[in-house]
Amino acid sequence: MFDNFPLWPDRASTAAGNVDALYIFLLIVSGLMTLLIFTSVIYFAARYRQQQGVPAEQIEGSIPLELTWSVIPLGVFLAIFFWGAVVYFKGRTPPRDSTEVYVVAKQWMWKLEHAEGQREINELHVPVGRDVKLIMTSQDVIHSFFVPAFRMKQDVLPGRYTVAWFRATKPGTYHLFCAEYCGTQHSGMIGAIVVQEPAQYEAWMNGGSTGPLSVTGEKIFAELGCVTCHRSDTQGRGPNLQGVFGAAVQLDDGRTVTADENYVRESILDPGAKIVKGFKPVMPTFQGIVSEEQLNALVAYVKSLSKPGAPGPKTADAASKDSKAPTKGSQVE
Repeated sequence: MFDNFPLWPDRASTAAGNVDALYIFLLIVSGLMTLLIFTSVIYFAARYRQQQGVPAEQIEGSIPLELTWSVIPLGVFLAIFFWGAVVYFKGRTPPRDSTEVYVVAKQWMWKLEHAEGQREINELHVPVGRDVKLIMTSQDVIHSFFVPAFRMKQDVLPGRYTVAWFRATKPGTYHLFCAEYCGTQHSGMIGAIVVQEPAQYEAWMNGGSTGPLSVTGEKIFAELGCVTCHRSDTQGRGPNLQGVFGAAVQLDDGRTVTADENYVRESILDPGAKIVKGFKPVMPTFQGIVSEEQLNALVAYVKSLSKPGAPGPKTADAASKDSKAPTKGSQVE
């Protein structure tokens, strides 16, 4: 009977068990409290009902009783709070070595691009047993990335990145929904997470790619002329981006911020929002010039400059030579 009417969705991620355990605990506590309250109401209504000829008596309070029904619920609520906080922070803190996937939501589809360059629409292939970090933004309105089998739901907002992660525990195809009403075709904004064995996943990954996303970002970086200011030497009018991602950046107003994905994104679209100390606000805005996909590529490129042994941004002359160099399959006359 329960096979045809399951009480729970599949548990297909490392977070699913923890979320279910907390939810079951809440159900048990709520059920016991409901039973206790209704039983007490019925008992006291019968035991102390008004009777003819029996005068009412004043019942004095009891300090031990007052402390008991105050301290015990407080302990239960604190346990729920700390348990929920642990589950929340684990679900919002991706491991450092996670595989990264950039997600762009739009009415009414999911566009996904792996760091290795593979692109998908309404479908995401991932390997079993590997941490996957989703870096998500919306092209229009608020959406919500919801995978019931992973017990994972994260709002996807326009104008900024939100992050979620998961580690799938068993192969299969799992439903992906938009859990935020986003327009007339909201119900059709669905997709699938395809979890594969490592060998199958590697075979799928080798099936075709346009190249790593960071390489695409490097080309866009050169095409937009960013190499003329963001140089690896001291001659640039903009900050050196080598090793900047993940580091603390001191601003001209005295604040210190961490250079994460949202910082890089804001610096591209609204460069005057946070001016780095020692530099002038001369960078033009690229709002409306680059697409969300190009933004993802640029962010991936800036992140790649912070990896150990990564070369710095090329000079304008070197970038120009690379753009003129023949690629594989081209003809040189």
